[in-house]
Amino acid sequence: MQTADLRIALFSGNYNYVRDGANQALNRLVGYLLGQGAAVRVYSPTVAEPAFAPTGDLVSVPSVAIPGRSEYRIPLALSRANRADLERFAPNVVHTSSPDFVAQGALRWAHRRGIPVLASVHTRFETYPRYYGLGVIEPMLEAYIRNYYRRCDALVAPSQSMIDTLRAQRMNDDISLWTRGVDRTVFASDKRDLAWRRARGIADDDAAVVFLGRLVMEKGLDVFSETIAELRQRNVPHKVLVIGDGPARGWFERALPGGIFAGFQTGADLGRALASGDVFFNPSITETFGNVTLEAMACGLPVVAAGATGSANLVQDGETGRLVPSGDAAAFADAIAPYCTDPGLRARHGAAGEARSLDFDWDAINQAVADTYLRLIASKA
Repeated sequence: MQTADLRIALFSGNYNYVRDGANQALNRLVGYLLGQGAAVRVYSPTVAEPAFAPTGDLVSVPSVAIPGRSEYRIPLALSRANRADLERFAPNVVHTSSPDFVAQGALRWAHRRGIPVLASVHTRFETYPRYYGLGVIEPMLEAYIRNYYRRCDALVAPSQSMIDTLRAQRMNDDISLWTRGVDRTVFASDKRDLAWRRARGIADDDAAVVFLGRLVMEKGLDVFSETIAELRQRNVPHKVLVIGDGPARGWFERALPGGIFAGFQTGADLGRALASGDVFFNPSITETFGNVTLEAMACGLPVVAAGATGSANLVQDGETGRLVPSGDAAAFADAIAPYCTDPGLRARHGAAGEARSLDFDWDAINQAVADTYLRLIASKA
C-alpha cells in the first residue's frame, strides 16, 4: 500500500471556524495528503462564517457553543447522517485530533470495523482548568484523556518533550513524532518593516518584546504581564508589542498599560508584524509544539520561553534564546533584559534561531504522518 491508497477520515474539534496553530497544521496535512493522491474526509463543527476556507471536503457534526467561550464549540456526537457518510466514504484509517465526544464515537465506530485509529495531540487540555480556578479537576480530566488515548492504536505528538510527557502520563505505548514546519514565504527576517514599527510608536532603536497568539488566559497572559511589570520596575528600556486578539484582550490591555496592540494579523501582515519585533516572549505551558515560537525564530527573533513541552525542543538555551522555569516572572525578566539592552546579542541569537528554523520542512514532516497511517493499516492486516 502507498500514500495514494489511503482513505482518511479526520475528526477535528475545530477545523476552520477559529484559526489556531492546531487547525493550520491539520489543513496543511490534508493539503499534502490530497496532493499525494490520498482521499480525505473531514468531520468537524462548522459555523456560518468560519475563519478561513477548509482544505478538502468538510462534513458538519452536531455541536454547541461553549458557555462563556462562545467562539468555540463542543462536538456532541456522530449523527445518523454522519455515520451514513462515513460508511459511504469507507476509510481505511481514522485520525482524531481532540479527545471529544465525536472522537469517542469515531473510535467506537472504527473499532467495530477493525479500522486503525491514530490520535494527534495538539494541546495540553488537562492544564486548562488551572487558568480558570478549576485546578481541582485536572487529575480527572487527565484520567479521561488517558482512557481515550490508550484505546487508540497510536499517537503522534509535535515535539519530543511532549512525547516524553505523554509517556510519563501513560497515555499510550506507541507515540511518534509529527513536528511542525514554517512557511518561509511569510516568516523570515527580511519581512522586518521599520516604517510599520514607527507608525505604531516603536523607534528604530527601541527593543520591542513581542507576544503572539490568541488572547486567552491559558496562553500565560498573567505571567507575561507580571514579567513586563518586573522589567518596568527595573527600568529596563523596552516596548511591548502584542499581536493577536481574543476574549481576554480587555484584561491584557489593562495589565499592560502603554502596550501596543496590533490586533489579529494573518498572512503577509502577520509575518511583517512579527519580524518587526525584537524579542519574542512565550510564557505558555499549554502548547505541545509552539508554532509561534518557530515562526518567531524564522523571523530572526531571539526567543525567551517557558522550559515546557514544545519550546524546550525548539529553543537552544544560550544560543537561540533562553529557556526559563515556567511561571517565574523574575527569572523571565532576567532572561529578557539583556536582549533589551544589547543589540549585538539580539542579532546573534536571532540569526542562530533563523538558521535552526531551516530544519523544519513541511513535506517531510507530513509524510511522517502518512507513513504512520500505512504502518497502522499494515499492522491491522
